[in-house]
Amino acid sequence: MASLFVIKGPDQGKRFDLESPVITLGREGANRYRLRDTEVSRRHVEVRRDEEGYSALDLGSSNGTYLNGQRIESARLASGDRLQLGRTVLLFTAQGHQSGVDLSDVVAITGGQQPQGSRILRSMSHEESSDVLAGVSGGAAWLARARSNLQVMYRTALAVSHTLDIDELLARILDLVFEWVEADRGCVMLVDQETGELMPKARRTRKGVNAEERISISRTILDYVMEREEGVLTSDARDDQRFDTAASIVNAGVREAICVPLQGRYGVVGIIYVDTFTPPGQALSGRTANRFADEHLRLMVAIGHQAALAVEDTSYYSAMVHSERLAAVGQAIAALSHHIKNILQGIRGGSYLIEEGLKTEEADVIRSGWRIVEKNQEKISNLVMDMLTFSKERDPEPVDADLNEVVQDVVELMQVRADEMQVALTYRPDASLPRLRFDPDSVHRAVLNVLTNAIDACREAEQGRVDVSTAFDAASGCAKVIIADNGGGIDEEELPRIFRMFVSSKGHRGTGLGLPVSQKIMREHGGDIDVESTPGEGSRFILRLPAAASAAAEQGSGRGTSAGDATHQII
Repeated sequence: MASLFVIKGPDQGKRFDLESPVITLGREGANRYRLRDTEVSRRHVEVRRDEEGYSALDLGSSNGTYLNGQRIESARLASGDRLQLGRTVLLFTAQGHQSGVDLSDVVAITGGQQPQGSRILRSMSHEESSDVLAGVSGGAAWLARARSNLQVMYRTALAVSHTLDIDELLARILDLVFEWVEADRGCVMLVDQETGELMPKARRTRKGVNAEERISISRTILDYVMEREEGVLTSDARDDQRFDTAASIVNAGVREAICVPLQGRYGVVGIIYVDTFTPPGQALSGRTANRFADEHLRLMVAIGHQAALAVEDTSYYSAMVHSERLAAVGQAIAALSHHIKNILQGIRGGSYLIEEGLKTEEADVIRSGWRIVEKNQEKISNLVMDMLTFSKERDPEPVDADLNEVVQDVVELMQVRADEMQVALTYRPDASLPRLRFDPDSVHRAVLNVLTNAIDACREAEQGRVDVSTAFDAASGCAKVIIADNGGGIDEEELPRIFRMFVSSKGHRGTGLGLPVSQKIMREHGGDIDVESTPGEGSRFILRLPAAASAAAEQGSGRGTSAGDATHQII
C-alpha cells in the first residue's frame, strides 16, 4: 500500500496509509489525516489515486504545497517524492513492485579457484584509503590546497557515515572544521522540529580561548543564511553593507565570521558558525590579520551539505524507530486488552454465580463461582508477571538450589490442570543432577510456561500425555529440563515464530507471552530452549541451563574442581 511518511515536522515519525481513492491532509479534524503543524492550512492538500497512480492537489492553502522543492497546484507523485506542507515534509512511497527477473539467475557467486590468469594486483585497507591523494606529486600551491580540501571532504564523509548519534556527529564535524580553519570559536545550531527556532547543539573553542565566553551570533547573519540558503563570510561587519550596523558583531569582539547553512535534501536543517575572537579594542584598530578566505567559505558550505544529509538521515532513522515502537506498543495494547477482557469476563461470570449462591444460600454454587474467580485471578497474575519479565532486562539472582525440586514444584502445581483436561502428567527426575546456582523463581516461571503450553497442546488428544524429566550432561556442564507431549505438534514453518511476542496457536486462550518469556529467562542464565516437533505426533522442549556448581556442592561431592572450572559454558 502506498503511504506518506512524516520525516520532518511536529508529526515526525507518523505514517499515513493511502488506503482510499481520495485522502485529505490539513490542520482540522475533518481531514482523513490531521497535522499539528500551525503553518499548515485547515484543508491543505488532497492526494488522489487513479489508474495511472497518485497525484497531489493543493486545496488553496495559504503557504502552498511543494513537491521536491517546487511549488505546485497539481502534480503526479512518484515513489521517493517529498511533499512539503508548511514545516512538515512527507516522503511518498508507492506500492512496491516485483522485478520480472530473479536476480539469483543473473548474479551468482562461483566457487573453486580463480579464473586462469586472474590474480590480485593490490590490496588496500580502510586506513590506507583515507589518504586519497597520497600518490600525487608536485609542489604547486593550488594542488596542495586541492589535496587538503579533498582530504577534509573525505574525512567528513567518513565521519557522517560512522555514527547515528547527532551529538557525536556534530562534535566531530566541528573538530574537522577546526583542523582546517583557524577559528577561535564555533558552534552548530539545528532547527527545532516543534518551534522552528535554531537551537545550539554543539560548541567548540580553540585552546587558549576562554571556553566560558558566550558566543554572540548576529540575528541578521542567521536570517540571511537561513532565508537565502547561502553561506556568508564577513571580515569586518562595519564595512559589510549586507548586515545592519545595529546588530554589528564587532561589539561582541568578533572580527571575522563564517556562517553556512546545513542544506539537506528537504531544506535547511541548521547552521555551522565559526569566528575569530579578538578584544574589541584590537578589532576596531584593525591591527589583526584576516584568517578566513573564500576557499574556507567554499569548503565549509560543502561540509555543511554533508553534515545536513547525515542529520536528515539520522532524523529519518529516529522517526522510523519511533514509528515502529509506536506500532509495537499499539500491537501490545491490542493483544493484552483482548486477553484482559477475556479474563474479566471469566471473573464476571464467577462473581455472578457467587451472587446467585448468596441469594439462594447454596454453598455449592458459591464454591463453583469462587473457583472460576480464583482461576481467572491466577490468569491475570500470570499475565502481569509475564509482562514484567519480558518488559525489562534483568540479571538473574543465583542461589544454591535443587533444579529437581523446582521442577517437582511446577509439576505438582500443574497436576490439577492436567487432571481437569484428562492429560496424564509424569515426572522423572535425574537423581545424579548436582545442586546448581541459578535463580529458582525465574526458572520456575520458565518451566511453568512451557509445561502449561504442553498440557494445553494435549487438549484435543484422545489420550493426552506430558512427560517431564531432568538430565545432566557432564561433558558440556549443562542441566536440562525436558518436557515432551503427544499433542498436535508444530508445523516446520511455524517453528521460527513460536518465540515471537503475541504469537499463539491457542487463539483467545493464549497470550503469546509464555514462550518468549521462558526463552528470555533461559538466555539470561546463559542457556536457551531447543524445540523438536513432528506435526501430528507431538513436541519436545528442552530447557538448557548452564551449570554453575555451588561451593557447598563442590565440598560435599569431593570432585576437586578448581575455582576456574566452576562455571561451564555451553557451545
